[in-house]
Amino acid sequence: MASDTDTASPEPPRRRWRAPPSSRLGRLILALNLLGLVILIAGALVLNELRRGLVEARIDSLTTQGELIATLIDQAATVGEPVPALDAGRASEILRLLANPGVQRARLFDAQGQVLADSDWIADRVEQKPLPPARPRGSAPARRPDRPQASPGRAALQAEIQAALEGRRVSGVRRADPSGRVVSVSFPIRHVQAVLGVLTVEAGDVDSIIARQRAALAPFILLSIGVSLLSSALLTSLIALPVRRLARAADRVRLSRVRSISLPDLSRRTDELGDLTRALEAMTDAQSERMGAIERFAADVAHEIRNPLTSLRSAVETLDLVSDPEAKARLGGVIRQDIQRLDRLVTDISNASRLDAELSREPPRPFDLGRLLSEIVQAYAAARREGEPAILLSGIEGETPVLGREGPAGQVFRNLIDNARSFSPPGGTVRLSLTHEDGTAVVRVDDDGPGIPPENLETVFERFYTSRPKGAAFGGNSGLGLSIARQIVEAQGGTLAAENLSDPEGNRTGARFVVRLPLRPGA
Repeated sequence: MASDTDTASPEPPRRRWRAPPSSRLGRLILALNLLGLVILIAGALVLNELRRGLVEARIDSLTTQGELIATLIDQAATVGEPVPALDAGRASEILRLLANPGVQRARLFDAQGQVLADSDWIADRVEQKPLPPARPRGSAPARRPDRPQASPGRAALQAEIQAALEGRRVSGVRRADPSGRVVSVSFPIRHVQAVLGVLTVEAGDVDSIIARQRAALAPFILLSIGVSLLSSALLTSLIALPVRRLARAADRVRLSRVRSISLPDLSRRTDELGDLTRALEAMTDAQSERMGAIERFAADVAHEIRNPLTSLRSAVETLDLVSDPEAKARLGGVIRQDIQRLDRLVTDISNASRLDAELSREPPRPFDLGRLLSEIVQAYAAARREGEPAILLSGIEGETPVLGREGPAGQVFRNLIDNARSFSPPGGTVRLSLTHEDGTAVVRVDDDGPGIPPENLETVFERFYTSRPKGAAFGGNSGLGLSIARQIVEAQGGTLAAENLSDPEGNRTGARFVVRLPLRPGA
C-alpha cells in the first residue's frame, strides 16, 4: 500500500512577483499627483514643529518669570509665625512690579484656592463692582440668585490650582473662558514645607499664534491646489484629449470606410500614446494591405476559374456538333481535365482562404522537425506507384526541435514534394536533407527537373503561377502550392527561397527549395 507521501502531488511552484514594466507616462502621472500632497504634508509638518516650539518657548518664558515672582512673594509677602500666611497687599505690590498685564496674566491664590491678587486688577487700579438694585420699602428681601455652574475653563483652572496646592508644578495649554486657549504655568508657593498658595502665570495669545500659523499654511495649501490643478490640466492635455482624438479618428475610419488612420502630431510622441498611435496606424495599414490582398486574391480566383469554365463551355458546345467518335473522345478528355482543374482550384483556394484563420487559432508548440519529415517521406513511399519519383531523406541526426505549428509545417513540405515530383522525370528522385546552421533548421528539397528560369526564382511564389515545361500535364497544378508554403513558413518566423542545381559546366540539373526555420530556444 502506498504511503501518503507517495501519492501526494508535488507542490506547484510559487509565482514570483514581477514588477510592472516602467512607464514614462505612468511615472509622470504618479509624480504630478504626489507632488501636491508632498508640498502640503511638508508644510503641515514644518508648521506643526513651529507651533510646538512656540508653545514650549512660551511655557519656558512663563516658567522663568513665574519662578522669580513666586520666590519674591515667598521671601517678601510671607507673614505670621509660627503659622505662615501670605500678605495680599505685599503680594499685589510684587505682582504690580513684576507682571506684564499687556502680554500675560498673573494670579495669586491662597491655600484654599481663593484669589488674593490678580494682575488685571492691578492694571485697572480700581475694582468696580456694580451695586445691587434698590428694593422698595417694606418689600421682602430679594432672593440671592443661584450660583452659576462652573464652566469648563473654570473647572480646568480649579483642577490646575488643586494640583499645584499638592506641591506639583503644572504647565500646558488649557481652555479659558471667554478668551479661548491659554498657555498656563502654576507654581506652589512654599515656605519651608508648607504650601502657602499658588501663583498662576498665563498667556492668552495661543489662538493668535495658531491663527498666524494657519495663515502661514495658506500659501502651501494654495500651492498644493495649484499643482493639483496644473497636473489635472496636463493630464487632460496629455492623455484625455489625445485619446479623444484617437477615438474620433477611429470613428472617421469606421464611418468613412477609409483604410488608414493618420495622426502625425501624436505619432512623434515618445510615450505610450505615441506607441498607441503608431500601433493604430500600423494596424490599419496591415488591415488595408490585407483587404487589398483579399481583393487581388478574389480577382485572381475569378480569372483562374474563368479559364477552365471557358474551355469547358467550348468543349460542351462543340460536343453536339461533332459526330466523329474519336473527336468526341478527345472532347470528353478535355472536359474531364477541365473538371479536374476546377476541382483542384476550388480545393487549393479553400485551403488558402482558411490558412490565416488556422495560423491564428493554433498556438506555436515545439515539435521534432526530423520526425515530421520522416513520417511524410514514409507516407509517400507507401503510396508510391510504378514509375513515380522516389522520395529520399538524409541528414537527420538526433532531435531537431523547432517552435511552430506542426500541421501547417507538414503542408509546406508536402507542397514542396508535390511540386518537385511534378517536375521530376519518371524514375527520378526527390531528395530531402536536414541540417543545422546558425541556430536554424535548414531543409533542402531537390529534384531532377528542368530547373527554374533565373528571372522566375521569385515569381514562382506568386499566386496562380503555373509556368511549366513542355509535355507537362495541363491543369495538374493550381499555382497556389508554393504561395501557400511561403506564407506558412514566414508566419512561423522562417524563410523559403528557390535556387537552381547545376553541373560543373553550369547547366541546370534541377531545382532546389530551401526552408529555414528557427530552432526552439535552448535547443
